[in-house]
Amino acid sequence: MKIVGVSAGPNLLTEEAISAIENAQVIFGSKRALELAKEHIKCKASILTDYTLKMLPGNAVVLSTGDPMLSGLGKYAKPEDKIIPGISSLQLACARLHLDIEDISVITAHSRDIEVVKKRLLSELDHGKNVFLLPDSSFGAPEVAEFLKNHGLFREIVVCQELGYPDEKIVIGTSEEPLSVETDMYCIVITSNE
Repeated sequence: MKIVGVSAGPNLLTEEAISAIENAQVIFGSKRALELAKEHIKCKASILTDYTLKMLPGNAVVLSTGDPMLSGLGKYAKPEDKIIPGISSLQLACARLHLDIEDISVITAHSRDIEVVKKRLLSELDHGKNVFLLPDSSFGAPEVAEFLKNHGLFREIVVCQELGYPDEKIVIGTSEEPLSVETDMYCIVITSNE
């Protein structure tokens, strides 16, 4: 099996990803992943229903939005599977904001224990790190701002919406002045103030 990152938005596929997609015998992916790769798909493509990848044939090419190893399907890869990276929302956010990736801690809140996420967020900020956060519906930009404010942490909060798409939008707020978010496809960057 190949797990292929189709990147965070249109026109960002790597040549390696395009080759794997064009030469696939069968493809699986989310609706969004299939849409991002549609011009290169030349075989049967199906909506992915088993995100653990257990029931897929060994010759499958599985499309993962962003990069498979950033809160993606790569975590389900078996040792013999090939993972082809894609351009992630982390890379795009860092490029747009001129932040060095090595100065960022990555936290995924999506489908995680939010109390664990909150503890890690506090720890990373306490250690002077900027934080890239993939939000959850229960812990998005407004909740993050309120959480930081309640802990006396007054930080800049950058909301990156629809990264890589034509309607990309980057809005800067603070923990004291939370931002409204217009989409469910966004990430958050919280600065360390150092």
